[in-house]
Amino acid sequence: MRTNPRRALAALLMTLSLVVGVPTLAQSVTGVQGQVPIGLPNRLAIGLFEEAGQNWMRDSGVPWDVRYRYFTKGWVDNWGWGPYDGAWGAAFLQESYTQGFIPAPVFYQLFSEPGGGEDASLTKVQNATTMRSYFSDVKLLMQRAKEFNKPVLVLIEPDAFGLLQFQTNSNPNAYAAVAATGLPELASLPNTVAGWGQAFLQMRKAVGANNVILGMHVSAWASGKDISCCSVTDPLQPEVDKVVNFLKPLGLGPNTTGATYDVLVGDPLDRDADFYKLTRGQDVWWDASDIASISSRSFNRYAEWLRLFNVATGKRWVLWQIPLGNSNHRNINNDGSARAGYKDNRTEYFFGLLGDLHRRKFANSGVIALLFGAGAGGQSSYQNDQGTDGQLLVKGRAGSFLNAGGLTLPAVGTTLPLPGSGTDGGTPGGTDAGTVDGGTRGPDAGTTDAGTRDGGVDAGTDAGTRDGGVDAGTDAGTRDAGTGGTDAGTRDAGTGGTDAGTGGTDGGTPTTRGYGFESGTEQWAASGAPVKAVSSSTARAYSGTRSLAVPFSGTSGTGMAVVSSAAVPNGATVTFRVWIPSGSSITSIQPFTLEGAAGGWRYTGKWTGIANLQANAWNTVTVKMPTGSTTPLYQLGVEFTTSGSWTGTAYLDGITW
Repeated sequence: MRTNPRRALAALLMTLSLVVGVPTLAQSVTGVQGQVPIGLPNRLAIGLFEEAGQNWMRDSGVPWDVRYRYFTKGWVDNWGWGPYDGAWGAAFLQESYTQGFIPAPVFYQLFSEPGGGEDASLTKVQNATTMRSYFSDVKLLMQRAKEFNKPVLVLIEPDAFGLLQFQTNSNPNAYAAVAATGLPELASLPNTVAGWGQAFLQMRKAVGANNVILGMHVSAWASGKDISCCSVTDPLQPEVDKVVNFLKPLGLGPNTTGATYDVLVGDPLDRDADFYKLTRGQDVWWDASDIASISSRSFNRYAEWLRLFNVATGKRWVLWQIPLGNSNHRNINNDGSARAGYKDNRTEYFFGLLGDLHRRKFANSGVIALLFGAGAGGQSSYQNDQGTDGQLLVKGRAGSFLNAGGLTLPAVGTTLPLPGSGTDGGTPGGTDAGTVDGGTRGPDAGTTDAGTRDGGVDAGTDAGTRDGGVDAGTDAGTRDAGTGGTDAGTRDAGTGGTDAGTGGTDGGTPTTRGYGFESGTEQWAASGAPVKAVSSSTARAYSGTRSLAVPFSGTSGTGMAVVSSAAVPNGATVTFRVWIPSGSSITSIQPFTLEGAAGGWRYTGKWTGIANLQANAWNTVTVKMPTGSTTPLYQLGVEFTTSGSWTGTAYLDGITW
């Protein structure tokens, strides 16, 4: 009789846990606590980050559940490009729903409010003028969500609650301007940090946005010890208690609003693990072994921390911004080429060989959603994360899992059976509460490392800000909300361009082809948070009367204007004309070509720093494609890197070969 390898492994793990006392896969005596909020599926939800205006998720063929995007300061008026009425946010909600997803705005505005970065979080919430504007924006979000009238998952202020705990020395009664804002909706709330946390609940109540599911972000370092990477031998329960006791008056426990937050929100890591190792010398890898002690830097420790929070609060968890690296990535900054990005093991943990077991284990810790996305540019992306089989890893494996029906979540007081464990997942004498999902097999990249991460809040050290936490590289602490890769967009049937040649009878002179944007955008599109939707414009023109306007949103990082399926011949030289106005925060541009699978996903670019570009003029940059290049291209485009909150417009024209 052939032995089932999963059943044998699980039996071994259970035996080891009994023999050596290593906490592994044993079920919680109490079972999972807290109902799944109304509006969310009663199965493990899977979602992705996607920029507004993009449609990769829609076109992927995968029935994703959730689509999230950062709402940073400026979202209310589309970063100066629209009326101050929240219409941009309303459009994102409707767009997500139309494409088949639950919209999940990540309200991430405090750190980009004036007055400093993360270390000034408490100072900002104590400023009545700042908080009046801030909570007016919260009100607009609730109003637009109410009008949307379908479930909206709003994740509130990543890391802000943890920073306020640190900066108040765990005192929820420290002063904050809440009623002092003069907003009538907040008049009944205390002018304390506790009142600040309650204000989100109160705005939802005052507006009547009962369709909004509110998530409170819980940082792994909020207690003063980073349990996920650094303080790995400290007992977990005391650290959980410290944070729960601080957060209860902010909206996890009974309060004057009569409501509480619906879910807890956590981020296992904000960037790929090898990004930290290779660029910062920090080791943040988690041991993926199912016999790893909870007193080690491991998935088991994080799962136990989640479980203890679930038991203490009666709230389930949404995990978001889960890094997308896998063991097949090339450990380079993501330029959009195949496997560009850094290695990590989190996607393979949840969708690898033991994915079913791991998903169930985390569901038993209270997790109801896994949302994947990069917390900064240059990280691994679901758009070019080819595994060893050459297929997009998350798309393929999450697609198999979801198309097979997914995983039903455990009912209150129960746990799901773990494969081969012999447990039935219910209360004593109960029935099996789980279902087998359709996960696919794949490589598991788990490794064990002994390093520590620099920058967690650690006992005895002043940790004000976390290196590599929410800060994407700007002093203001705003996070680069880019996709961390290139947008595959949709393919068109040809170049979509205009004839830039001489026309007429030219005696046999070859006709130059390209893009002149005289007939519209010619299938070009924007990708990445810094760049907004492109358009054909008469404001500038290299030739003819129009060019492609590339407006910027005010978010720092890397964005691009791209087109798919450009019919550039083998070995051609592509010429780009780029207009950059004076006073921009653009630090560099990089025209590029990206070949598809037949060309080995070869990327050819010409990086050009701003010092080599002339403002208020057309700059010419050429990219010589290699001999043997394939056509049509997968993508042709220009990357723009910005360093600040600029909201001007650059232009492209005369793109020829």
